[in-house]
Amino acid sequence: MTATRNKFAKRILVTGGAGFIGSNYLNWAVRKYPKYFFINVDALTYAGRIKNVQVESESNYTFEKADIRDLKTMERIFKKYRPTHIIHFAAESHVDVSISNPDIFIETNVIGTHNLLILAKKYQLKRFHHISTDEVYGSLAPHARSSKEDDGLFPNSPYSASKASAEMLVRAYNKTFGLDTVITRSSNNYGPFQYEEKIIPLFITHLLANKKVPLYGNGRNIRNWIYVEDNVEGINSAFHKGKSGEIYNLGGTTELSNIKLTTILLRALHKASRMITYVTDRPGHDVRYSLDSSKAKKQLGWKPRTSFAEGLKKTIEFYRGS
Repeated sequence: MTATRNKFAKRILVTGGAGFIGSNYLNWAVRKYPKYFFINVDALTYAGRIKNVQVESESNYTFEKADIRDLKTMERIFKKYRPTHIIHFAAESHVDVSISNPDIFIETNVIGTHNLLILAKKYQLKRFHHISTDEVYGSLAPHARSSKEDDGLFPNSPYSASKASAEMLVRAYNKTFGLDTVITRSSNNYGPFQYEEKIIPLFITHLLANKKVPLYGNGRNIRNWIYVEDNVEGINSAFHKGKSGEIYNLGGTTELSNIKLTTILLRALHKASRMITYVTDRPGHDVRYSLDSSKAKKQLGWKPRTSFAEGLKKTIEFYRGS
């Protein structure tokens, strides 16, 4: 690996690169940056599918199956590749699963992140980029202003609490040990390669199969949506231009209630409203998330470019063909 280490300007360890956002990042970045070497580390749990990654033949990409909870295995990978940077996507991310099984979220999202921080410090990495979520801010009222980076964190689910905890560890390693860190918090992503448990791919695949869709409660919970490729570009901007110790919101421009989103999907797939089944609401279901991304626009020169209509069309086409 010495020749590999000397050949590339950056050696970027990408955790969770077979997952939804991570695979979209790799499919875009590996070809964009031929002078960077990308090490994709993924445990290939149920939501991580290696077929999502379409750059296997590129000379600046490699894959290692490993679990970030396993510190010894992760150190073996660090010794083998000597990464210079980390972009940390790997996480358990489904809120419903966090309610039924919180333990795995603490083990992966908190302990797993801490393992990576231990190694980043030990091997003197130049940047640790942590991928987080708008859910760490907690629930907003329907007409409250959007969340800003210096707002307090009030996570309400075991998932969002684990992500907020991971953020606090990243901050601690920056403040105490001087580790170069950046955190990006994105709103709800949608697009190709998303596992079919999340609302947009779940509803699309159900409707394509002429199955009813399960809508929580009254459907009035509001989410802010960003097309995954726009988020990838925002992550890339923060990775290259972000200031150490800073946090950047990466939000979309479209806020929709879940019932409005469902209506749009029904219309796009030529289905009637009778295809909706209202189900018991999720415990502690947050009312609304919304991000103010003006800091990323001002400091990074980033803003989302894909309209919701355009992104949804691409997403439907993907699941129709998969």
